[in-house]
Amino acid sequence: MAEHLFEDIFEVHRIDPDGKKFDRVNRIEAKSEQSDMYMQLDVATDIYPMSPGDKFTMVLAPTLNLDGTPDTGFYTQAGRKTLADKYDYVMHGKLYKISEETKAGQLPKVEIYASFGGLLMLLKGDPTSAANLELDQRLFLLMRKV
Repeated sequence: MAEHLFEDIFEVHRIDPDGKKFDRVNRIEAKSEQSDMYMQLDVATDIYPMSPGDKFTMVLAPTLNLDGTPDTGFYTQAGRKTLADKYDYVMHGKLYKISEETKAGQLPKVEIYASFGGLLMLLKGDPTSAANLELDQRLFLLMRKV
């Protein structure tokens, strides 16, 4: 079974908090149910529409291979089953920044930044949620509405 680097259920709270920037892309703000994570994510809403109140499962995985073998970097339409078959929306990208934010009297928070072909993700929250993530790591983001 493929290893998941991160998995949680999120609820969309706001769309385009800084105003609409692009025709076919919306930036969603969402909060996780299980690990108290905050996320901003750019989504190609012409193919995967999102609305405030929508709940979705989001997974970060290093490979789409069900047996967990590393990704070759090439996509083949060979008809074999992959992790992507279980989700509605899939992006491939790179984790480009990890930083820790510490405020006096509060628990530290980690900030994880990834780019999926220019669509950006910020994941912010408990540092233990980022324990399996590494800088410059290539990963897949998979989403499915619940």
